[in-house]
Order: sequence, then structure tokens, then C-alpha cells
Amino acid sequence: MSPDLELALEAATAAGKLTLQYFRSRSLKVDAKRDNSPVTEADRNAEKKIVSLIRSKFPKDGFLGEEFGEKPSKNQRKWIIDPIDGTKSFIHGVPLYGVMLGLEIEGEMRVGVVDLPALGETCYAETGGGAFRNVSRLVVSQVSDLSQATLLTSSESYLTDTMGKHAFDSLKKKAKLLRMWGDCYGHTLIAAGQADVMVEPKMMPWDSAALIPIIEEAGGMCFDYAGKRTIYGKGLLTANRALGEKILRSLSDKAV
Repeated sequence: MSPDLELALEAATAAGKLTLQYFRSRSLKVDAKRDNSPVTEADRNAEKKIVSLIRSKFPKDGFLGEEFGEKPSKNQRKWIIDPIDGTKSFIHGVPLYGVMLGLEIEGEMRVGVVDLPALGETCYAETGGGAFRNVSRLVVSQVSDLSQATLLTSSESYLTDTMGKHAFDSLKKKAKLLRMWGDCYGHTLIAAGQADVMVEPKMMPWDSAALIPIIEEAGGMCFDYAGKRTIYGKGLLTANRALGEKILRSLSDKAV
């Protein structure tokens, strides 16, 4: 395990423990951001915790966080933070939320950690080192037929939009099982082989950054709605490799 991954694990799990102090608290105060999405004191303090721990060891590194924006890097290293992915779950006392932390070096995602503090699970990976959940290796499923696949989403719009013409829109009609085991938790199920495809029409860089190393090191694929391997595009699809390659090929003719 590299020093970068060790630090990522330390920071994400420390922030995760902090969120548990607020989890299922009746006094939790919820504010609305400019886009009307919810934010809590736990979100803000978890991001501050991560930045403080990393900055103490790598003062030249940059940050991109959901709550406090971007702090430029002086060395081509940027930590991308979602302090609570699944804030709505968190607010409702549902344990399927996570602290997400990714490290981008010279434009490439190298390290990813998703800490699920209320479940006692931490998924993590670094390029070339494999993906793990706690101490167990993560490996994607081998399902190769959409008619036998379990498809996940956390987007209400993906479920209800009947006019969509993108190739990804047809997946929900062809999968064997569709479930809203959403946000970062759902993507960890893809990495673990417990589900096969996850589609998210709306994603920000901090929603995706930690996922790419984990999914890819587990043998899967990640790409946006244009078929590009990026955290800066529109939406995100994660899948096992067999289905991911089929879906990627289908984008050119819009038929999966």
C-alpha cells in the first residue's frame, strides 16, 4: 500500500467516524444550497477534516471538494472530495451513504476510497494494486447478457423519463432487475459483483473520482454518457467488463 493510499484511508475513515456523531441525530440541521440540494454541518466538517489531515502531510497538494470548492495544486496532485455522498440518505438515517476521496495525479485518477461508516465497510483501490472492501478483494461479476443483469440507479429522473433517446435509457427496460441501491453504495456493489450495471445521468467530479480506481481495479469499466473515461463529463456508467464493452459499442448506433 502506497503512502498516498494510506493517507486516503486515514482521511476518509476519520471523516467517516466524524459523520457518525451526527448520524440519526434529531438535532441535525439541514440547509439548502443554491441548487436546492441539502447540506449539513456533518458534510462541511467532514470535508474540513479531510483537507486538514492531507494538508498537514502534503501542503502543496490541491483540493476539489463539494462543499468548499477548489484550492489549486502546486504539484499536479489534486484530492477530490465528496464528504457525504448520499446526503439525503444520511439525513433520513439510512446507512447507505459514504465518504468519497480520490487522488488525481497529472490528470489521472490514481487512488480511490469510499468509506461507508454506518455499515462498517471501506472500499479502496490504487492503480495496479487491486480493489478491496475491508480486507476482501473486490471482483466484478461475469454476467454478460443484459437480460440477466441487475441494474442500479439513484436517479429518479432516470426511472421516470420515458422520452429519453440515449442508449443508456433503454437499459432499464432490458435488465432483469432494476433497483435504487443508489449513490456510492451502489457503485461498490458493482465492484463487488453484487450488481452488474449502474447508470447515473447526473454526476459531478466528486461523485465519480473515487469510483474509477475502485471499479477498474475490480475488473470493471467506467465511462460517461459520451463513452469517455472521465470524471468531468455528463453522467457516469459503471459496469462489469463484459457488459461495459457491449454498452460502449452500442453508443454509436443508440441501441443496446
